[in-house]
Amino acid sequence: MIRAAGWQVEAFGSATEFLGAEHLRGPGCIVLDVQMPGMTGPELQEALSGVEDCLPIIFLSAHGDVPTTAKAMKKGAVDFLTKPVDSEDLFAAIRASLAKDAESREARARVASTRERIAALTPREHDVMTYVITGMLNKQIATQLGISVETVKIHRGRMSTKLGTKSVVDLLRLAEGAGVKPATPKKP
Repeated sequence: MIRAAGWQVEAFGSATEFLGAEHLRGPGCIVLDVQMPGMTGPELQEALSGVEDCLPIIFLSAHGDVPTTAKAMKKGAVDFLTKPVDSEDLFAAIRASLAKDAESREARARVASTRERIAALTPREHDVMTYVITGMLNKQIATQLGISVETVKIHRGRMSTKLGTKSVVDLLRLAEGAGVKPATPKKP
């Protein structure tokens, strides 16, 4: 039914087979049953929960109960459909999953790009950045790093240019998104 609707489909006989296979690198989603040979659908969802670029999951089952459904949804399933399923309900869930996957891919690409730009900073520019995101002024940063205020200004300007930030707020958002921790100021 899904293939007939125009989507590319990969079918697997078990969760173990799925985990051992090479998968498409493009957008997609996973349609799981609750009861499968070996590892169950919820167990596979749990196993995939630590995977950074895991595809969105749709459960499709004749064996769904309220606790199983609630747990699957809390763990991030896009939908939980019961068999027999209406094709339009399934297609709507697939479209929602593909949209979620596209958003996730875009967000990961933004973070990767930001991390690349941060990695291009010199060690001193990186140090200055970690103090700027604390809200410190140039004079305070200079004192913390044992350098002149002019040197801080130069590093701060180069850092802003490399990162494409126009304000401290821009820099703070960028640093938070990339997981950069602010410096811990030393006591005078």
